[in-house]
Amino acid sequence: MAWASLILAGLCEVFGVSMMNRWVRDRRWTTMMLLAGGFALSFFCLSVAMKELPMGTAYAIWTGIGTAGGTLLGMWVYGESRNWKRVLFIVLILGSAVVLKAIA
Repeated sequence: MAWASLILAGLCEVFGVSMMNRWVRDRRWTTMMLLAGGFALSFFCLSVAMKELPMGTAYAIWTGIGTAGGTLLGMWVYGESRNWKRVLFIVLILGSAVVLKAIA
C-alpha cells in the first residue's frame, strides 16, 4: 500500500507541475484549483507512504518521480530539448529509485 501511495504521490506531483505550466499561459481559477489539488493530493499520498517507508527513501523516490516525470512531460508535450544528456540523467534518476526500492 505504501509503494502504491508513493507512486500516486509522484504522479500527482507531475500533474501539479503540468498545471503550473498551464497557469503561466492561462490564468484561470480552475487551473489554479487543479494545481493546488494536484500538489495537495501529492503531499497527502506522500504522508501516507511515509507511515511505512523511511523518510529518506520515500522523499527521494517522490522527488525522482516528479523530476523525471516533469522532464519527460516537458520533452513530449511541450517540445523541450531531447538532448541525450537529459535522457541519460533521467535514466540515472529512475535507476536510483529502483535501487532504493530494492534496499528499502
